[in-house]
Amino acid sequence: MLAGDLYIADDPGLEADALRGARLAERYNASSVTDLPARGALLRELLGEVGADVVVRPPLSVDYGQYISIGARTFVNCGAVMLDVAPIRIGEDVQIGPNVQLLTPTHPVDPAPRRAKWEAARPITLGGNVWLGGGVIVCPGVTIGANTVVGAGSVVTRDLPPDVVAVGNPARVVRKIGESGESGE
Repeated sequence: MLAGDLYIADDPGLEADALRGARLAERYNASSVTDLPARGALLRELLGEVGADVVVRPPLSVDYGQYISIGARTFVNCGAVMLDVAPIRIGEDVQIGPNVQLLTPTHPVDPAPRRAKWEAARPITLGGNVWLGGGVIVCPGVTIGANTVVGAGSVVTRDLPPDVVAVGNPARVVRKIGESGESGE
């Protein structure tokens, strides 16, 4: 599965891992805003790697959780969906708006293997200091380069280079950061 090969999600081992992730996500999503140490401990138990000063606002939805790594000082707003059938790597200082979806699973286009429940996945990587606006969808296999900004509601179907602004469905680069002489976004 993690190598991107076809697999059957109903495998008992995968089902046990998914149940573990679902239980921890349920506990994390129900955790108290007044008990940040407990919430942080749950997040670290759920995810594969969590850097210092990471904030993830519930609710958070995952497939397994353990294949997600989040770099230091990253902020993830509420309603994130991170389907980690393949690894999801989020760099340091990343800003993720509300209701963003990071989707690694893929399914065969041919109906016969799809009906037989075969699926696969491709990893997602967000470079350092990326900003994903609210409602962004990142599709399987996408890498977004450092410092790139993706506008709200965009659907990222292909890799984006570093230091650009991209918007739309599918997301397209509209300019390089710094082109218009702005001092900030």
